[in-house]
Amino acid sequence: MNQLEQLKQYTTVVADTGDFQQIAQYQPQDATTNPSLILKAVQQAQYQPLLQATASQWRDAPLDEVVDRLLVKFGCEILSVVPGRVSTEVDARLSFDTAATVARAERLIALYEAAGVHIDRVLIKIAATWEGIAAARQLEQRGIHTNLTLLFSKVQAVACGDAKVQLISPFVGRIYDWYKKQAGAQWDEAAMAGANDPGVRSVRAIYDYYKRFGITTEVMGASFRNTGQILALAGCDLLTISPDLLAQLQQQDAPVIQALSHEAAKQQDLEREHYDEASFRLALNQDAMATEKLAEGIRAFVADAQKLEQLIRSV
Repeated sequence: MNQLEQLKQYTTVVADTGDFQQIAQYQPQDATTNPSLILKAVQQAQYQPLLQATASQWRDAPLDEVVDRLLVKFGCEILSVVPGRVSTEVDARLSFDTAATVARAERLIALYEAAGVHIDRVLIKIAATWEGIAAARQLEQRGIHTNLTLLFSKVQAVACGDAKVQLISPFVGRIYDWYKKQAGAQWDEAAMAGANDPGVRSVRAIYDYYKRFGITTEVMGASFRNTGQILALAGCDLLTISPDLLAQLQQQDAPVIQALSHEAAKQQDLEREHYDEASFRLALNQDAMATEKLAEGIRAFVADAQKLEQLIRSV
């Protein structure tokens, strides 16, 4: 049994890609997309017709609506391949606007429903800013399920749990990147691998906290740099993995050991935490890594959303 098959015994495996033609061979349960992944996909020859057809059909519609229709088109194609859910992201430019995020999420869901997709098969991805978490709280109350992304700290995770969001995506690889860059020449790759990886430790702390206090929000590790990070989180609720790393797991057959479990988490001696807006902003501000990576991530998604709009304009 290869490592991917073994991993699926402990964790729900999710494909992190917009390339729906590549997904089926790994048989994931769900799939996640983001502006960068969709931008990457539409620049491939096999997806040019999908881009052109969407842009032509809705030529007279506002540009933001055309983008949403393209995202939903990709989402529908992905849902024809995976049995579970697809995550579709709200425009990152709305990351600090609760009302606009709610409105955009509702439009995405309406487009999915018009295409015959049940609401429970879609997760709306929103950046885990204070405003994004507030939007997610409102959406969950309306039966629209959310995936809070660009999550780098337990502070964000605690607020998401209190908002009863469906799922969070803590970013393992980007946390690892930050600490590795900070350490510079002092970084010891071997010593900071596996369970000692700072990104892995962050996800484990969040997972343990949620399970210890019976918080039902799902934890989905994301943004991996190597298979070691993935295997060190075997047992996490879900892990969303790029096709390259899925292929590596499929080619390896070393034993996979469960690293995270509900039972172990429930034994942890932890304190329950809560944040209002002021304490959330202060706690996030005190975490240099989380503050920097959240801002950087939003900037990157905004840039790719703008590039996607330029591509649509050029059709």
